[in-house]
Amino acid sequence: MTDHELMDAVRRACIEAALAAYEDAGISGLCAEGRWEAAVGAIQSLDLERIAAEAGRGPAGAGR
Repeated sequence: MTDHELMDAVRRACIEAALAAYEDAGISGLCAEGRWEAAVGAIQSLDLERIAAEAGRGPAGAGR
């Protein structure tokens, strides 16, 4: 996997996490600011090592 592919995987994971959290927060009745905070929190809590491993670049996929 190239660096570009890894960056794309991280970008996709961030977008998916943010959209899901934003939608869930809206369903829960949060205002726009609360939904935004939930989306940012979801991105902050992503397990980047897991994402890299799933993309073949983390400890499980070490060695390039």
